[in-house]
Amino acid sequence: MFIFKSKEELQKHLAAFGNEKTIGFTPTMGALHLGHMHLIEQSNLKCDISICSIFVNPTQFNNPNDLAKYPNTLTTDLEMLVKVKCDIVYNPPVNDLYAKGETAKSYDFGSLTTGLEGKFRPGHFNGMATIIEKLLNIIKPTIAFFGQKDLQQLYIVKDLAEQMQSNTLIEGVETVRGKSGLAKSSRNKLLSESAKKEASLIYNCLNYCKNNKEDGVNKLKLYIQQEFLKHGNFTLEYAEFVALNTMLPINDWEGVNKNAVCISAYHSGVRLIDNIIL
Repeated sequence: MFIFKSKEELQKHLAAFGNEKTIGFTPTMGALHLGHMHLIEQSNLKCDISICSIFVNPTQFNNPNDLAKYPNTLTTDLEMLVKVKCDIVYNPPVNDLYAKGETAKSYDFGSLTTGLEGKFRPGHFNGMATIIEKLLNIIKPTIAFFGQKDLQQLYIVKDLAEQMQSNTLIEGVETVRGKSGLAKSSRNKLLSESAKKEASLIYNCLNYCKNNKEDGVNKLKLYIQQEFLKHGNFTLEYAEFVALNTMLPINDWEGVNKNAVCISAYHSGVRLIDNIIL
């Protein structure tokens, strides 16, 4: 496995392949888990070369304390990537990707950013899109892989690639879950074992919506709210039913697999998000 700290070295290495190899790319901020490994495995299946970036992007944190506290598990991350047979890791310092004083670009993603995470994390998606645009331009992958757990992010990146007129295919990969249904996330490390078990409430609610779609949006939303009220350790931030193509709230179903229910909740001070496509 090759590890590069500078974009020039990475691009020089990739240039040697010419156009003969397909490149799969998985962008991460480290603190890797089985969900990330699944993305690399998909890349290995579909592309000749698999690249993973590990870069904690400062422009997508609206709280400096969150940036300072973000876990650094580089040694473990690299060991995991070797085991999953990742070919290349790009782990640059901030100054390899950002000029001194550079801030996030301002994008227009229309309704995709107005609700859900866009409402509760101002500036986050501009920062995320800024770094993804830089990485896609540096690596020029054939396919870039993103987990569906961050569903809103996935659709914003698809829109970004269109705006860039990029040749990269943006591919969403199904969420990897533990036995309880809890979606794999770097934040799960902050939860106790009992909290992880209780956090299965999120998936249980999502699954209920999938299995009881005929109840309609309003009844299902009320069901989720009532379930969270029964669990004092949880604080529900939002439960929204949205259309995938706009990420706007819906009152009626748009069609099969064209809707999603998205939940954000706090347990023990840890913010958890999840969703399921309906």
